[in-house]
Amino acid sequence: MKPFIIILFLLFAIPSNAQDLNINKDNLWNNFTYDMGNVLGGIGHAYSRPFHWQGNDWANLGYMVAGTAVLFTVDDELDHWVGGFREDVPDFLVDYGNEYGSPENNYMFTGGVYLAGLFTKNEKLRRTGVLLIASATAGGFLQQVSKRLIGRARPKSGESSNEFDPFHVKRVLNYDSFPSGHAMLAFTNAYAIAKQFKNPWVKAGIYTVGLIPGFARVTDRFHWVSDIAFSTVLSIFIVESIDRYLDSKYNEKYNDTQKKLSWNLSFGPGTMGVAVRF
Repeated sequence: MKPFIIILFLLFAIPSNAQDLNINKDNLWNNFTYDMGNVLGGIGHAYSRPFHWQGNDWANLGYMVAGTAVLFTVDDELDHWVGGFREDVPDFLVDYGNEYGSPENNYMFTGGVYLAGLFTKNEKLRRTGVLLIASATAGGFLQQVSKRLIGRARPKSGESSNEFDPFHVKRVLNYDSFPSGHAMLAFTNAYAIAKQFKNPWVKAGIYTVGLIPGFARVTDRFHWVSDIAFSTVLSIFIVESIDRYLDSKYNEKYNDTQKKLSWNLSFGPGTMGVAVRF
């Protein structure tokens, strides 16, 4: 699914004022500058949240780190398991995952959503665009810095999942596996867009599409499973943080209920499960 197709879907799915195209340039510029200010404010808000965390927030971080650590221990086995059906994965699925998660296509999509809302004077679509751009930028910058600091070997390097070459200013080829930018950007978009809908089946469908790039990157041996899992959960944290910030900036609300991210751990003979509610 190409970005412009998704944009058209959003335009039809969310009621707009597209019939009123007599745009006042002053109002257009005011809305644009206001929205870009909220993009920067949202990014700053997301980065500053750890200084305001309380018990549950630190617990969620602990669960995420613990879950990632568990996957770290089985990444090589999971890579070997994926190798058993790697050749059977349809090419179009892998191509879509690799292309859609790229920064260029991501910003073409998020920018298109925002401009559609700006020119149709649709505040809900404007806010969605702001949420998409701010979340992608916050997550994108964070993962770029993390790659250089951590320097984890990619599966395709031929090294094990425990090989690292950390602390580089420039990214080192095949030692920039953790976290996954494609997975983070793709699921950031999916999670933000799914907020527009209340139907759980629609949400599940959007989440599934958002998970494809992460699956594709594992299939192509660009990332380990733990890279993808960590990036996906981190993208949820970022979107939620920025979305709460935007509640005070726009009349349109996505957070009518006060539900928060929660985790449940379950254990059994030879099994361990993690359930995330959002």
